[in-house]
Amino acid sequence: DHFRAVHVPAFRAYRALRAEIAERERRRLRIDELVPRVMSSFVRNRLIDEVYLPLVGANFAKQLGAAGAAKRTDQMGMLLLISPPGYGKTTLMEYVAARLGLAFVKVNGPALGHEVTSLDPGDAPNATARQEVEKVSLALEMGTNVMLYLDDIQHTSPELLQKFISLCDAQRKIEGVWRGRTRTYDLRGKKFCVVMAGNPYTESGEQFRIPDMLANRADVYNLGDVLTGKQDAFALSFLENALTSNPTLSPLATRDLGDVYKVIRMARGEHVPTTELSHGYSAIELEEILAVVRHLFAAQGSLLKVNQEYIRSAAQADAFRTEPPFKLQGSYRNMNKIAEKVVSAMTADELENLVTDHYQGESQTLTTAAEQNLLKLGELRGRMTAAQQTRWTEIKAEFLRQRRMGGGDDDPVTRLVGTLSGLGAELGAIKSALGSVGGSAELGKEMRELRSAITLWAKQASADAATRDPEDWLAPRLDTLAESLRARTSSGNGGNGNGDHAGAASAAELLAQVRRLEETLVPVVGAAVEQRAGDQALALKMVQIIELLEQLDARLGGAGR
Repeated sequence: DHFRAVHVPAFRAYRALRAEIAERERRRLRIDELVPRVMSSFVRNRLIDEVYLPLVGANFAKQLGAAGAAKRTDQMGMLLLISPPGYGKTTLMEYVAARLGLAFVKVNGPALGHEVTSLDPGDAPNATARQEVEKVSLALEMGTNVMLYLDDIQHTSPELLQKFISLCDAQRKIEGVWRGRTRTYDLRGKKFCVVMAGNPYTESGEQFRIPDMLANRADVYNLGDVLTGKQDAFALSFLENALTSNPTLSPLATRDLGDVYKVIRMARGEHVPTTELSHGYSAIELEEILAVVRHLFAAQGSLLKVNQEYIRSAAQADAFRTEPPFKLQGSYRNMNKIAEKVVSAMTADELENLVTDHYQGESQTLTTAAEQNLLKLGELRGRMTAAQQTRWTEIKAEFLRQRRMGGGDDDPVTRLVGTLSGLGAELGAIKSALGSVGGSAELGKEMRELRSAITLWAKQASADAATRDPEDWLAPRLDTLAESLRARTSSGNGGNGNGDHAGAASAAELLAQVRRLEETLVPVVGAAVEQRAGDQALALKMVQIIELLEQLDARLGGAGR
């Protein structure tokens, strides 16, 4: 009676309390989120089977260990996946975690931000960041059968990423904090792997910062770029991943993928007997499927060009750009958005308009950069009108001019040196043009006097002893030079026929270049003297320009001496 009256109720109360505490902790730690859930739209395509899974498997054999005689005694390394957004980095790793039976602990990089530099949840600046740091602590506390996945690491601090270096060595130890107490986690011999993913291309074209020692320990793969010899598989993946987005093609995703490849071959014009298909398709159904696939071929071609240009542009340093950065993307996500609107009855023009409309919508998020990106897109697709081509040429020329002159935030000397760089380019163009136009006494004289004037100014600026307005002594000489060239334009080379027209055209081009020189040089000289420009970079630039003028004088062959 005592047992029934005392011990049984106490045991039941204990079980209820234990269940309550377990449920409370489950909710607090969000344990249910650790179960990998593969998206229903996931397609295990040929690129994944033949390229990505072998690469991931080889890395995980180092991190988790391999079965059999080939098992390594040391476990180390890390997997780093990079690509522009929309290439399925997270989806792929969640699929792998599900197949391997690993807990999938995903840490959100943007939620951490650049302020988090410690694995102590107490140091996190806000509740959201604290929750993400606690996920790391939970993964370390679990210890085994865990995939720690840090997503969008371009939004995190390199100092935080540096904490994982020791975990990726053979020693497999890392310092962490659990419930306010510091701990050293020894993960040797445990099934624990680290995967980091991110977009290496920011809006300015710079790459994200990752510690060198961490990158050296990682196997790095770009899912958005083409591996050598895998161009066909990469291009095909755009079609395979779009299957579930298109109502006509979605049934193919649930059937034998061998049918997909046979249908693609049929759409390309290859004869494939319908009896080889595993599923029975009516003639009308098959023709509709083939029409949609042919339309997707055209969309695929455009997106592959956009993807390649996005990566090329984003990876380029701003100092070496010759045109504005290209920010439109051509990822699987873009392909799926287009594919869901494709129907078999579309014409080729309607499909091209669909792609255009898609990117016009995407470009609106770029605000002031929308025009230049859409013009570049038109150039990539070979769909530019004459007016658009003219506008694109103007934008590129203005971009180069502004880059040479420096931005509004640069100091006056920096802008001045940039302007002089443009002046040097103009003089170089004049030097080239003189080879076809020919020399004259007037032209030779004016070039030598212009050189003397600039040499005099350089000496005056360096000594800070300019006694007169540079516009007074430069403008007349440039006017005389321009007048000499105007006369040369109207008279040609003294002959008739086609030769006259060719000479006049070359002289007209040269005249336009000198006019630009005049418009650029006089304000620069005035600004230089006004700013007391004794800067070394400015002096060096002036020496280069003087040397150019000496070369121009030599090209004129000493005419008029």
